[in-house]
Amino acid sequence: MKKGQEEMKNQIQAHVESQIEGMKDHVSSCIKKIEEDAQAMKGEIKDVKGEVQRKTNEVKSKAQRKIEEVEGKVQEKISDIEKRICELEDRPNNFPASPEFMNSRQSVKPLKFDRLTSWSVSKTQFDAVSSTNGWSDCVKASQLVASLQGSAAEILQGIPAEKLTDLTTIENVLES
Repeated sequence: MKKGQEEMKNQIQAHVESQIEGMKDHVSSCIKKIEEDAQAMKGEIKDVKGEVQRKTNEVKSKAQRKIEEVEGKVQEKISDIEKRICELEDRPNNFPASPEFMNSRQSVKPLKFDRLTSWSVSKTQFDAVSSTNGWSDCVKASQLVASLQGSAAEILQGIPAEKLTDLTTIENVLES
């Protein structure tokens, strides 16, 4: 009986070892499959990262181009507005005022300047008249040029035509 038990024990042990070997092979096969899948996933992740980076760069590039395009358009509009403002400042007010406004605010005529009176006195008077009349710098320049007489008017010959509407230029020449 002992021999039968020993044989059965050996058979069971052989069967268990066979089962363990089968399990080891199966586990090894599963581990190998998992490692292969992990490697494949790493490759896919790397591909996706590359695609995301490419798309991100593409979007950044498009956004930068749009920003630059909009900045250009905005700058162009600003330039147009500045040009229009300058044109409006340079253009005399040719709009007829309503009679009630005309009566309530009389225009003061500018004085004549012939260099017999000092420039500082004449400038003070001119500033008062221009303030009362509400003149822009361009209108002030035109009125000042129109008020010059005699030797004072002769200084205009030394001023370039495009500077005759520049109040600062005219005042600087008169001060010298």
